[in-house]
Amino acid sequence: MRPPRTGTRKASPNYLDGQMLVAMPGMTDERFHRTVIYVCAHSAEGAMGIVMNKPAADLSFSDLLVQLDVIPDREAIRLPNRIETMQVLIGGPVETSRGFVLHTPDFFIDQSTLPIDDGICLTATVDILRAIAKGQGPESAVLALGYAGWAAGQLESEIQANGWLNCPADPNLIFGPSLDLKYDLALRKIGIDLGMLSSQAGHA
Repeated sequence: MRPPRTGTRKASPNYLDGQMLVAMPGMTDERFHRTVIYVCAHSAEGAMGIVMNKPAADLSFSDLLVQLDVIPDREAIRLPNRIETMQVLIGGPVETSRGFVLHTPDFFIDQSTLPIDDGICLTATVDILRAIAKGQGPESAVLALGYAGWAAGQLESEIQANGWLNCPADPNLIFGPSLDLKYDLALRKIGIDLGMLSSQAGHA
């Protein structure tokens, strides 16, 4: 359950690790319409990110812990109260049966946790779910099923074709409870009013 590899490189301003991708209103791929994506890895070999504003329908964090045999069903009522507020997201169309936890850096598992920037880590092993169930996990976390992936050069091409904008990430865009508001919040962070934005931006 390791995160997909996208190559090893030194940090570069040309890559978008730790940034948010914001779908343009004219996005033709319905899977990514009005999505906000946190970029976990980006290199010359491709990119991988997690959609932050699509909830997993009718699936709670505690339900998932039971389904994955992290806890028995009878233990669900004894879980820490904050688990009820943890989000389960549809992280993207690739490998939707895999779970990826984005979380604060106060929790770390050697050989399993990938630091993305100073404030966000990614862990994709069941150990973090066990820790959360015991109340020993990170202060803030969100679980995503699946991820969004791009082949070498694909994301760059989509950005050049006005498919995506990008902006710095912040905790509210990642851990904030109001999924419906994240798209507008991300656009405002860039300084864009959705009502004024043309799907042909960049061609003016």
